[in-house]
Amino acid sequence: MICNVSLEWERSEVSSGFYYSDADQRQKLVDAERAFTDDKLGQILALKRKVCPEGSGKNFVILNQKGIDPLALDALARDGILALRRAKRRNMERLTLACGGEALNSFDDMTEECLGHAGLVYEQTLGDEKYTFVEEVSNPFSCTVLIRGPHDYIINQIKECVRDGLRAVKNVLEDEAVVAGAGAFEVACAADLKSYMREVQGRQKLGIQAFADALLVIPKTLADNAGHDPTDVVIALEEQVQEGNVAGVDLATGEPMDPIANGVYDLFTVKRQSLHLTSVIASQFLLTDEILKAGRKMGGGNGAPMPGQ
Repeated sequence: MICNVSLEWERSEVSSGFYYSDADQRQKLVDAERAFTDDKLGQILALKRKVCPEGSGKNFVILNQKGIDPLALDALARDGILALRRAKRRNMERLTLACGGEALNSFDDMTEECLGHAGLVYEQTLGDEKYTFVEEVSNPFSCTVLIRGPHDYIINQIKECVRDGLRAVKNVLEDEAVVAGAGAFEVACAADLKSYMREVQGRQKLGIQAFADALLVIPKTLADNAGHDPTDVVIALEEQVQEGNVAGVDLATGEPMDPIANGVYDLFTVKRQSLHLTSVIASQFLLTDEILKAGRKMGGGNGAPMPGQ
């Protein structure tokens, strides 16, 4: 049961006071406040005995966002109910997605369909903190990854790796497409640009050649980081592409390999953004160069004198 209902005595929201003429009146007020909480406990116990009869092997767990007083905890424990209080809101939202059921704000009209399901709930102490694990859920739409490490730097590094991996999976699902990795795309694109260069006349060939050479930086960098000779690796890849094969860098051996057969892919979104940014950044650099050249000419003293000089 995932709920957001108070099971403890609560202080009134406004400043107030009570005056009694004798001790019996005070006891009646205490009993009335206790009865308000006991009625809620009775609703919980009735549902628990309905869905978890004796001998069924089922257990009942309550995760409450608000508080549960000691008397209520004792009453729930006597009936074999594990109750956790003051859970964080974001954890309650994830539990609903992971276990199913509904987040209850009231115990009125609650049914068995309002409950979630988990095969195992247990508490474990890690360091100075206690964690409650909810596992073996039937149809999870959310989960929590526990990251452990010797110090904060390692934990942050692992966290970034996990986040990058999840984003990569998200992009693949949204794009519904991938690109051959290990530098295969860049080598094939450079080969196509060099073939296209034969159809172009004039100085445009220089731009196409520069773009093709820039694409080959990716496989050269992969080979260099793996300890192989970049020139030999790129030549071998170009030979494979000329034969009509898809070829990427095998970092272990430095030889060409088929990235599709080996399951090495790059994200379609990343490649598209890279190609888009190359033209934008190159245009900005050229514009900056033109501005600098214009500034030198204006400050060189060769221009016409200003009026009044």
